[in-house]
Amino acid sequence: MLSIFSGGEKRIRERHEELKKGARLKNAKELFFSGKFPVVTTPGIECRKIRRVLGLVSGRGFDSECAFYGLTASALDIGADAIIGYQENVAFHPDGSRYFSCYGTAVILEKLPSLKPDPKAQSVKSLMH
Repeated sequence: MLSIFSGGEKRIRERHEELKKGARLKNAKELFFSGKFPVVTTPGIECRKIRRVLGLVSGRGFDSECAFYGLTASALDIGADAIIGYQENVAFHPDGSRYFSCYGTAVILEKLPSLKPDPKAQSVKSLMH
């Protein structure tokens, strides 16, 4: 049976999904600009070993920022630490619009060694006395 009251629920769900998507892109943008989520065109990241390859991720859209941060958000969704082998292209349509596509490989990196001092190691001061 069809209800005339079900239309509002659909609009609420669509609005919720729109807000969720906006939050994903904002988080991806913040992590990228803070340097916590590297995106590189090279097959690896200098001084960092790749622990696990998660696979290809992509982003598409009529706006380059949405395509790029959509790609980054997709990688974050599957637990990636970085994207390697990043590439992008743009398709120009006869009506003057542009469509952006970007892709790369989502990876998990080895953890950086801890820079905390070893409590068992002697300090320089104690060696001087």
